[in-house]
Amino acid sequence: MTKEEFTQELGKKLTGIPQNDIDERLSYYIEMIDDRIEDGIPEEEAVAAIGTVDSLVEHIMSEIPLHRIVREKALPAKKKLGAGWIVLIILGFPVWFPLIIAAFSVVLSLYITLWAVMISFYAVVFSLAVAAIVTLPFAAMFIAVGNPAGCVFSIGAGLVCAGLAILFFLACVAISKGIIRLTGAAFIGIKRSLIGKEGVTNE
Repeated sequence: MTKEEFTQELGKKLTGIPQNDIDERLSYYIEMIDDRIEDGIPEEEAVAAIGTVDSLVEHIMSEIPLHRIVREKALPAKKKLGAGWIVLIILGFPVWFPLIIAAFSVVLSLYITLWAVMISFYAVVFSLAVAAIVTLPFAAMFIAVGNPAGCVFSIGAGLVCAGLAILFFLACVAISKGIIRLTGAAFIGIKRSLIGKEGVTNE
């Protein structure tokens, strides 16, 4: 892919986000390509080294704040609205605004609940780790009083708690990363829906 083809495809797939962001990103990548070409790298290799257009689009979408996309979409829509629609929106405000607030509150409460559950899982991991450490003094105490069976039991219980703590910790970390990725994907999905079919696409 040549530099011109790259910039045309990237600019086309970024249609719908603020124009300033499009120009800024295109200038940045063009400069990167030019620097590589000046270093003696062939044009197509310089373009390929930057990454695929789709991966760059995903990265750019994740960086642009949601409120800027909303503002970009709201200004043209406001100009297109007639007086009748504006009056209707104002009169319907007592209906649609509480519904939006309620929907947002439900989604936010579910998200907070999800993280609260994750925090409780991390608390279980911490408790198991503490239990594993606490068994060591008990094992020493059993040896001191001449009770080898109690010592073996304490060490065994400590190893079980330590193993469970490690397993639960790894599971919690994996689930937390999944939640974070899902959150990022949800925000990108919201941005895509605001931009519309004519905007960012991976086709």
